[in-house]
Amino acid sequence: MLVFVPICLILHHLNVSPKIVFLTAGLAIIPLAAWTANFTEAIASQIGPALGGLLNATFGNATEMIVSVVALNAGLIDVVKASLMGSMIANLLLGLGFALFLGGTRNRSSCTRVNHEHLSTVARVNASLLNLVVVFLLAPTAIEVTSMALHIKTTNEFSYIASGLLLASYLLMLLFSMKTHSHLYGLDEDAEPESYGSEARGEKYNLKLHIGLLLATTVVLVFVSEVLVDSLGEAIATTGMTSLFTGVILLPIFGAAVEIITCGICGVKNKVNLASSVAIGSSLQIAMFVTPILVFAGLALGKPMNLDFDNFTVLGMGIAVLMTNSVRPNSRSNWLEGILLLMTYSMLATAFFLHPDMAG
Repeated sequence: MLVFVPICLILHHLNVSPKIVFLTAGLAIIPLAAWTANFTEAIASQIGPALGGLLNATFGNATEMIVSVVALNAGLIDVVKASLMGSMIANLLLGLGFALFLGGTRNRSSCTRVNHEHLSTVARVNASLLNLVVVFLLAPTAIEVTSMALHIKTTNEFSYIASGLLLASYLLMLLFSMKTHSHLYGLDEDAEPESYGSEARGEKYNLKLHIGLLLATTVVLVFVSEVLVDSLGEAIATTGMTSLFTGVILLPIFGAAVEIITCGICGVKNKVNLASSVAIGSSLQIAMFVTPILVFAGLALGKPMNLDFDNFTVLGMGIAVLMTNSVRPNSRSNWLEGILLLMTYSMLATAFFLHPDMAG
């Protein structure tokens, strides 16, 4: 799929139809996101569990971050907000849904060995963190509904404080998962870095090469993101789709494709717990790290972005969290629960498609 990278750049230069440019740019983002994830994993495997976990925690959603910053700089604040929520919804419902469905249908009688006490603790922590995210997203709406006259400056000031609290919560989550309770997550601070790639074949691992490839991929991703954003406005106008549907459903399919595919592969291999970690972990990272960073980035770029998300989008996120927390991945995959998550996503996608557009 890397062939779509030069194709989208060429088509953009030739001023081809924005719909075609948008589609090819979106398809080009998928392999670039996969490369970014692979190089990050490769580097993380060499620098130890603590630093490697920190690298994954800060660079795991680089694709969403880059695309959002480019769109934010272009003034597409509402689309950025919608795509952030859409990425979280897609990870929770599509990613985990596919994992449970594929795992349940292919491994009906199999059962993986897990530490149920550890699993229960991690699941409870993840559920609490997802609930915390919903509370933070609902707060601006609650303030708006209960205030007769709310100035945008007040909402922005609240968002800066709330973003700081979200980042602090994220750092505390990292401390919990990588230091004080690392045993619950299968991390060992004293473990030696894993062998990877060429080193496993008896060759010396080239850390500088992978860092260089990661940086190069990131630069290419920036250019492709600019092409995607440049064609976005005209593509929305010519297709008749609303900016709400495009932001919540269409854009996240490109950005979250790697996580969704990874969850599906984990499900096929009966690693539902790993799929749950990928889906929920990615959503938490977007909510507690990427979103606050974008709020402060908007302040720096002169494009103020706050946490006052579209009410209907917040409702969709609340539904996704409710359904996710009702599903407790255990040692046995359940295909029916996977279907329920996929049906929920289909219902939300239909609702966003029929919704007229963003409204406060």
